[in-house]
Amino acid sequence: MNKKVIVAMSGGVDSSTVALLLKNKGYQVQGIFLDFFGDKKSIKDVREVSSKIEIPLEIVDASKDFKKKVVGYFLEELKNGNTPNPCVVCNKEIKFAIMLQKMLEFKADYVATGHYARIAYRATRNVKRINFGLFKAKDKNKDQSYFLYKLNQKELSKVMFPLGDYTKVEVRKMAKEFGLPVHDKKESQDICFIPENGYETFLKKSLKLKKGKICDLESSVLGKHDGLPLYTIGQRKGIKIGGNGPYYVIRKDFKKNILIVGVEKELLSRKIAIKDVNWVSSSPELPSKMLLRTRYRNPLVCGTIDKEGNLIFSKPQKAVTSGQSAVFYSKEGEVIGGGTIM
Repeated sequence: MNKKVIVAMSGGVDSSTVALLLKNKGYQVQGIFLDFFGDKKSIKDVREVSSKIEIPLEIVDASKDFKKKVVGYFLEELKNGNTPNPCVVCNKEIKFAIMLQKMLEFKADYVATGHYARIAYRATRNVKRINFGLFKAKDKNKDQSYFLYKLNQKELSKVMFPLGDYTKVEVRKMAKEFGLPVHDKKESQDICFIPENGYETFLKKSLKLKKGKICDLESSVLGKHDGLPLYTIGQRKGIKIGGNGPYYVIRKDFKKNILIVGVEKELLSRKIAIKDVNWVSSSPELPSKMLLRTRYRNPLVCGTIDKEGNLIFSKPQKAVTSGQSAVFYSKEGEVIGGGTIM
């Protein structure tokens, strides 16, 4: 094959198996570990895996960029009353940006990661141009296409997702059969820079939180909150109020520093606005009917994107939250595009 691939290696089973698969297929594999916050355990693991597979490894200090572009973004969004999506930003602004630059430095042909997603290419009317489609993975429970909607055609033409056609069970089995030391390593948590069960502690250290009132939609005071960034739309647990609930977080009034709560039916939305839309392949003619996902674990729902960039759901949706990503899919599982909920 004689093709060279830069593999983003985290020290986990997914990226380690990617490096193994590509090496066995005859690719020249160069491992890259992006060090975001001095994770000594992961560095140790990735060194052991690289040695086992017999591939070169470079450790890149990406801590400054990560702190500024991901952690900084995360905290700023919370201060502005939104619920951020750091994985989407990290993929676009850090992981793929650095890996594609490393591809040029090493004069490699491709970049590969351990994401569960698929890329398919097809010819267009212009025979000199190939169109790359981003699709959901085989493993529905692990599919990460939601976090990749900001990738464009130029990037997709140089990216490989070798795990897209495997399940997590199959990946662990392959890693174990080869004797990779991380074959049974625990899954990483959702927000990598926040310690497990330490979300509230992290925010209290990072933000200036101000206590205030908790009110219902009729402005009746029901209790006190510990700081608006600690709460998210749709939250039920941890509000710590009595009354005729159960109560959910409906809105956050930052001007008056009031947490507004209500019953479940008051969380429903039929129409929302989005911004910063990215069309993965090409922009469709609007209005257009698509399948929509407004949070990573939410099921796909039918809806329409109108000419003004609004999403109109076929059925009202619960707890659609500003700052989260709305991602659009075709019925075949292709990621058409996505944007940020306003």
